[in-house]
Amino acid sequence: MRLRTRLTLWYGGAFFAAGAVLTAVVYLVVRSRITANMPEPGESLEALFTSGSQFGMTDAQIAYLIDTVIERQQAANDATLQAVLLGSGIALGVVGLLAVVFGFLMAGRVLRPIDAITATAQRVADRSLHERINLDGPGDELKRLADTFDGMLARLDRAFEGQRRFVANASHELKTPLAINRTLLEVAAAEPDAGHRVRDLAANLLAVNERHERLIDGLLTLAGADRDPADPVPVDLADIVAHLAAQFAPEAAEAQVSVDVSCEEAVAVGDAALLERLVANLIANGIRHNHPGGALTVRTAAVDGRARLTVTNTGPAVAAYEVDALFQPFRRGEGRDRIESVRGVGLGLSIVESVARVHDAALTAVPNPDGGLRVTVAFSSGHAS
Repeated sequence: MRLRTRLTLWYGGAFFAAGAVLTAVVYLVVRSRITANMPEPGESLEALFTSGSQFGMTDAQIAYLIDTVIERQQAANDATLQAVLLGSGIALGVVGLLAVVFGFLMAGRVLRPIDAITATAQRVADRSLHERINLDGPGDELKRLADTFDGMLARLDRAFEGQRRFVANASHELKTPLAINRTLLEVAAAEPDAGHRVRDLAANLLAVNERHERLIDGLLTLAGADRDPADPVPVDLADIVAHLAAQFAPEAAEAQVSVDVSCEEAVAVGDAALLERLVANLIANGIRHNHPGGALTVRTAAVDGRARLTVTNTGPAVAAYEVDALFQPFRRGEGRDRIESVRGVGLGLSIVESVARVHDAALTAVPNPDGGLRVTVAFSSGHAS
């Protein structure tokens, strides 16, 4: 039951309880006053007999007249009490229903700032930390709550923005020495008098240097993937898949992985570069975390007006409880965590998760029974045609 409904029921119950008590009090007061005005048995009867004798009435006639008057007065009093009770009950019912409607409207008005806080929190959780509630009104408890929430969002936004800037700046600063190292190693290996050991050492160091460059590129992409697309445009995922499948064909052939591509038109609205990186990372992950003779299947389609990308690969078995960990930075399958790997640096699926989140896309990953993974990215109706 919603809080608004509960508040209305509490308010209505309290109103009816107070109304019932008030009705009972009025009824008792009216009955007490009526009873007090009724003559007691034998009260003023002597005066009545004296007055009746003056008009020639017998004692029996006078007694009958007194009894009749008292009975009719009692009946009138009972009718009055019933009318008071019935009228009070009807009035309580009508006014109570109006009070319930008024309470429902007032509860909605009081809870409106809370609804605004909840809606903002949901948008912040799904998209970015840049939104604020900016609640107008008097400085009551709800206004202070909204201002506190806005302050918390501002601090979180500054913290995450500072972290992204640090990662981006550090990555840019590291790219220059790595480029210098690569140049020096290539020059040293190309020297005519370089021996076999020098060339082998240079080749190994170049491989390490290349892995570090991929790591830095991944960090730069991850730092920028959490931002909302600056200028979203319609992008056909089928075109991206066809283009990237051709690029990864040599690597797939070297890894002895067959690639099956089935592309139907699937238009999503977003950042073309980030969407291309999402598809590239999924294809690269499907090739590099596979086995010789394995298969990779890539599908694009529009399902219920939503662009959908599905990438399925064979490979080592993945436990269901390990799937979520694969989308964390520097995590890999096959029980490896933050370990050197020639097949990747552990950021590919993290970048996929970040790009999917900023594009408001639903990302799901399911282990295949025979090994490998099936990853599906379904864009919302607002981002697909």
